[in-house]
Amino acid sequence: MKIRFLTKNDHKAAEVSAILMDTGFEVVAAKYVINEIQTEDVNMLVRDKVLKAFEIVGRPVFVEHTGLYIESLNGFPGGLTQIFWDKLQADKFSELFGFSEDNGLIAKTVIGYCDSMKIHMFEGEVRGTVVDQPRGNRDFQWDCVFIPEGQTETFAEMGLRKNEISMRKIAFDKFKSFLKDSTK
Repeated sequence: MKIRFLTKNDHKAAEVSAILMDTGFEVVAAKYVINEIQTEDVNMLVRDKVLKAFEIVGRPVFVEHTGLYIESLNGFPGGLTQIFWDKLQADKFSELFGFSEDNGLIAKTVIGYCDSMKIHMFEGEVRGTVVDQPRGNRDFQWDCVFIPEGQTETFAEMGLRKNEISMRKIAFDKFKSFLKDSTK
């Protein structure tokens, strides 16, 4: 069975396909652009995004949003992570937050799934720290500056091992359980 994932990010599509591989669902990337509302409230952002995605796709679809919640900034940027990251990039981000004693943050993924009748939400989060210099491949945004709690490598340095412990995996494990239960 096919399930649509609204994303224009090929890295996300590949990661999600790998995570959902054993569900019996084939992830089909729906590469549409949606203007996201700009808010720190990630749940509001994801709800709005999945409703817009459903209007475009016209069948069950899911979206996800992953953000960083920097502890020294009282959880900012949250839902505004993409704008924040686009302005700073890896080197400036590490320079600003990696040298601080208070370099903790939370990476959180929120998935919104619209089955045409209802919106379902799933969350996963991982605590970590910011490195003082980016490490690993820089292709997947802030993976090169984030070290998950209990680890010594950034997500970028971990490669595919990241999929075993990431906030995306935690959220998608919940989504997988929901999908399996809904097809019984």
